[in-house]
Amino acid sequence: MAELKTSLVQCDLRWEDPKANHTHLQTLLGELDGRDTDLIVLPEMFATGFTMNSRDMAQPMAQSESVAWLLDQAKARDCVITGSVAIVDDGEYYNRMIWATPDGKIDYYDKRHLFRMAGEHERYGMGRERKLVELKGFKILLSVCYDLRFPVWSRQQPGEGEHFEYDALLCVANWPAPRRNPWRTLLQARAVENLSYVIGVNRVGEDAKGLAYSGDSMLVDFKGEPLIDRPAHSAFIETGTLDKTALDEFREKFPAWQDADRFELLPGVGQ
Repeated sequence: MAELKTSLVQCDLRWEDPKANHTHLQTLLGELDGRDTDLIVLPEMFATGFTMNSRDMAQPMAQSESVAWLLDQAKARDCVITGSVAIVDDGEYYNRMIWATPDGKIDYYDKRHLFRMAGEHERYGMGRERKLVELKGFKILLSVCYDLRFPVWSRQQPGEGEHFEYDALLCVANWPAPRRNPWRTLLQARAVENLSYVIGVNRVGEDAKGLAYSGDSMLVDFKGEPLIDRPAHSAFIETGTLDKTALDEFREKFPAWQDADRFELLPGVGQ
């Protein structure tokens, strides 16, 4: 039976202070490692908070202290660890989600939908490609915060002869408290419409701009039912288990995928 133990890390963040956040997170994680979990999920921009000061705070990809820290943590804890970082790569700035593995490899996803209400589209470049990763028999689609509002981007796009493209949608966020109801609703909606687990990790606390974050990090099953759902505004680390057998059995029992609309994303649309 394929299972994936996933640890949601809901915490406060230090504003524009990567070293302080690395130390803070390392302390929070304690002795959590591969004996307890397969995957540790940190919030969006875990090293800085949701800063639009990309020119000063973005780290060069090849020399990024935060990417190196993720790799060190993955190796030391013997599990995958992920979260997003402000990165500059080949002259362009990205809100980049890093997937770091214990064997020293990384994969990444650049946030596609940039939050224009905060001017993110003026300070960061748009990601061009969806990114799928695999872990312990689970295919996982990566996404960042505002991406959650756009169902076409996260819709299952199985290949010819396949029924499903992924088994879990993973979204890291800095989603403010005044919009907590859409966050919670969309996490569950993405699970229901895609017959997939959804993992959503958000921060808590208040940033330097006075924005409050309620957290509401959730692990949602393929029926839209929360498996992890803690009270708002509280920091926590909790590990939940994704069950591939249960997922496959439900997909067989309730084959809504057979009536799904086929489509394709066209280059340039939305740019």
